[in-house]
Amino acid sequence: MTVPDDPTCPFCAIAAGRTPAHIVLADEVAVAFLDARPVFKGHVLVIPRGHVETLGDLPGETLGPYFARVQAVSLAVEQGLGAAGTFVAMNNRISQSVPHLHTHVVPRHKKDGLRGFFWPRVKYEDQPEAATYATRLREALEAIS
Repeated sequence: MTVPDDPTCPFCAIAAGRTPAHIVLADEVAVAFLDARPVFKGHVLVIPRGHVETLGDLPGETLGPYFARVQAVSLAVEQGLGAAGTFVAMNNRISQSVPHLHTHVVPRHKKDGLRGFFWPRVKYEDQPEAATYATRLREALEAIS
């Protein structure tokens, strides 16, 4: 089942290439890109290609392929960025800043300061630094595939 995009959705605009983002994965199932307000550098959002607001709205036949992409991005964050682990999470409606299903994949290290659901935010120094993180993740995804 192909789900169309929503022309008013900012994540659909990224998936369609209408809005620039640091893309680390893009295929027929999902698009993954660096979060513009990362918890830690290398924080990735994975979204289904079509407009789906919540996990419950994701078509059943897409569920497995979507989470295979989330799993691959999680491995890429660890291998490509040298993270000790990842925090993988999603919100459904409550605290969902954009009403388009998205899974956070956040690089983690022991004593990194992340406690519970308090998510301090950091900034990339500049666009070239963000591009470097995206490149490292793309390379790790290619190595995993």
